[in-house]
Amino acid sequence: MQNFVAGRPKPAAVRRVYLPALLALSAGLTALTASLGALAQAPYPNRPIVMIVPQAAGGTNDIVGRVVSQKLGEVLGSSAVVENRPGAGGNIGTQAVARAPKDGYTLLMTISSSQAINPALYKNPGFDPVKDFKPISLIGAVPNVLLVNPAFPARSMAELVALAKAQPGQIQYASAGNGTLNHLLGEMLKSMAGLDLQHVPYKGVAPALNDVLGGQLPMLFASLPSSLAHIKGGKLRALAVSGATRSPVLPDVPAVAETVPGYSGTLWIGLFAPAGVPADVLARLQDAMGKTLADKELRDKLEQQGVELASSATNPVTPEQFATLLGEDIAKWALIVKTSGASVD
Repeated sequence: MQNFVAGRPKPAAVRRVYLPALLALSAGLTALTASLGALAQAPYPNRPIVMIVPQAAGGTNDIVGRVVSQKLGEVLGSSAVVENRPGAGGNIGTQAVARAPKDGYTLLMTISSSQAINPALYKNPGFDPVKDFKPISLIGAVPNVLLVNPAFPARSMAELVALAKAQPGQIQYASAGNGTLNHLLGEMLKSMAGLDLQHVPYKGVAPALNDVLGGQLPMLFASLPSSLAHIKGGKLRALAVSGATRSPVLPDVPAVAETVPGYSGTLWIGLFAPAGVPADVLARLQDAMGKTLADKELRDKLEQQGVELASSATNPVTPEQFATLLGEDIAKWALIVKTSGASVD
C-alpha cells in the first residue's frame, strides 16, 4: 500500500528522502563556517597588501613605494604591491584609502604635498588628513632644488636676491601648476626674502623643466631626483636646495636658508593606514616598517634616489613624531597658501 494521501508524501517518507540531504547540507555549512572563522583568525597578513600611491607611475613617490613595498612584503612574510591611483593632485587615491576596509590590507604611500597642502588648496579634498588616517612610518624627505638656466646671470642665492630686488616683477619662475609644492616654494621665497617674482604655472613639472632647459624661463624649483642628471650634465645650475640643510647628494650646493634664514621646504614621503585599523595590525605594520627601513640595501637604494632618510638604522622616527610633523606642515602650508592666494577650486 502506497504511503501517500491526496498526492502528498507522509512524514515518514519525507524523513527518508530529505533528512540525509539536510544533514549533509548542515555539515557542509558547519565546515564552511569553521573554515571562514579560521581564516579570519589567521595571523596578519594572510593575503597581499595593496599600497596605493596617489600619483602617476615613475614619480619620486612611486619609485620609493616600489622599493619599500618589496622589502616590507619580505619582512611581513607576505607580499605588498603598489597600485597607482593618480588624479586631482593626489586626492583620488587618498580618498580611496580613507574609504577602504579597515583591515590593514589597503595602505597609503603618499607625499606631503597631497597630505599636508591639498586640504588648504581644495575646499573639499574628500578626506581629512588627520582624522581619516593613522601614521605608520615617515620614510624620508626629498629636497627640491632651485635651478636656473646656465645663461641666467645669477650664480648664487645672494646674486639672485640682489638681481630680483634690482628688477622687481621682471624675473619669472616656472612651476608644475598652481598650488604645487614647487609653486609654493617660490611663494615662500618671495615672502621671506621680500622679492617680487612672477609665477608661470605649467601642467606638470616636465614641461616646466623643459622650458627652463630651453631658456624660455630662467628658473624653477624641482625635486632632486627629477633634476640630478641635468645638474650633473651642466644643463642646469643648482643655486640652492630647499631643505633646512645641504643635501648629501649635492654637498657643494648651499641651502636657501644660508641666504634666507628660516627657509625650509621639503617633500616628505610616508606610509599611512586608514583610521580604524585594529591596534594589533597597526602595531604589526609599524614594527615591520621599522625593520624595513633599517635594511642597509634598501637604505642605499633610497639614498641613491636622493631620498634623505628620516630615521637612522637604529633610531627610527616614531609614528607619534610623524603625526606631529603632519600637523605642523598642515598649519605651515595653510598659511603659505593663504598668503599666495593659490587655489585649484
